[in-house]
Amino acid sequence: MEDYFAGDERSMRERMVAGDLYIADDPELAADGTRAIELSDRYNRVWPSDRAAAGEILKDLLGAIGEGSEVRPPLFVDYGRYISIGARTFINYNLTALDVAAITIGDDVQIGPNVQLLTPTHPVEPKPRRDKLEAAQPITIGDNVWIGGGAIILPGVTVGENTVIGAGAVVTKGLPPNVVAVGNPARVVREL
Repeated sequence: MEDYFAGDERSMRERMVAGDLYIADDPELAADGTRAIELSDRYNRVWPSDRAAAGEILKDLLGAIGEGSEVRPPLFVDYGRYISIGARTFINYNLTALDVAAITIGDDVQIGPNVQLLTPTHPVEPKPRRDKLEAAQPITIGDNVWIGGGAIILPGVTVGENTVIGAGAVVTKGLPPNVVAVGNPARVVREL
């Protein structure tokens, strides 16, 4: 295992956030993940009966959440702290946001139910995968994007502003602003 990190004094958290290989079951990261699970669970149980308390939990869980945004539970995250949600954004039920790298969601975004935002990557080679190594690439969703239900956004994807992603699409590459993209893999079918 040491050969992967020879001469690198950074913590696994620092390596992870930088997008470099890191050990997925590192104790510090496990503690961060447990914190996120506990906060997510509290949020999922409190909303909608006490929206004020739920809002405070969400502020504690996430890196940032803009004014007027709504996230309907259940919400599932890896760490939460690497997710930033802009103002007036609506996220429907059952978002899975694996924020091993940063996930940035712009203002006025609409996200349908059962959407997955997946930043982790895994080595293709068997030995590093067996050694529990991972890496990640950030996801950026521009302002005024609409993501249809069941869509999956993969690591390293940037979605340009005003773009619409059809229900069930699998977005494997970045999308420019002002387009409609559908399918698996998602492809641009029209400009707006």
